[in-house]
Amino acid sequence: MHFQWYPGHMTKAKRMMQENIKLIDLVIELVDARIPVSSRNPDIDELGRNKARLILLNKADLAEEKWNDAWTAYFEGQGYACVKVNSKKGGGVKSIHSVIQEACKEKIERDRKRGILNRPVRAMVVGIPNVGKSTFINALAGRACARTGNKPGVTKGKQWIRLNRSVELLDTPGILWPKFEDQSVGMKLAFIGSIKDEILQRTELAAEFIRFMQQSYPGVLAQKYAIGEDTGVWEVLERIAVSRHCLVRGSEPDLEKAAGLLLDDFRDGRLGRLTLEYPDQL
Repeated sequence: MHFQWYPGHMTKAKRMMQENIKLIDLVIELVDARIPVSSRNPDIDELGRNKARLILLNKADLAEEKWNDAWTAYFEGQGYACVKVNSKKGGGVKSIHSVIQEACKEKIERDRKRGILNRPVRAMVVGIPNVGKSTFINALAGRACARTGNKPGVTKGKQWIRLNRSVELLDTPGILWPKFEDQSVGMKLAFIGSIKDEILQRTELAAEFIRFMQQSYPGVLAQKYAIGEDTGVWEVLERIAVSRHCLVRGSEPDLEKAAGLLLDDFRDGRLGRLTLEYPDQL
């Protein structure tokens, strides 16, 4: 499979972020805790050069805790502030205000020496599509001030949100990058739902996901769907279809429907806590 998705609004969004970066003190980058490196847009490092940086391992409740800890240590070793969060349920969000102040303490001290008091920290919230930026902003603000959705492309333009007297956030659309050098990165982004399902071959994607699960988490699919998984990926997908009554014309397995069900079960955490990449692979 070939993975690529870079609609026109992403070019516009990137240009908007470049224009606004001069107003920004801190770049808050959300990544998906299940694929922390593959879900980082390489353009963000260039954009956020000379700015304070904070990486949030979002959806940390969907990834294995031991790997969350390993990734936190990895990013801190690279010089970033890093926090594990679960924006949907609010886990880790309360600590963010103090982390923002700590990350920007040099800027706050510089302002104080110039006699500038109480100017709020301006933070740009960035990340790929469907990584949970708007959900995080609403959790941090304690109110619904950014549109959310469980598919990519909900946020289309910028929005300034004043959290309190000390922090203002700039919500930005999720952007990918024009060309994936490594197609395995595109595949992982498709697994988590950051590339529109409508442009993908979902049965092929599900087959690749089954292959990953057989190698990295053997037994999980067998237990979840009450099937044997010690066979080819297409037969496993057929067995999932039969187990979950995804049938057409009475008894034929509906592989398309079964593929959608499997991917949704993974994305929503119903297969358990799974991590798809690890620091020791770098």
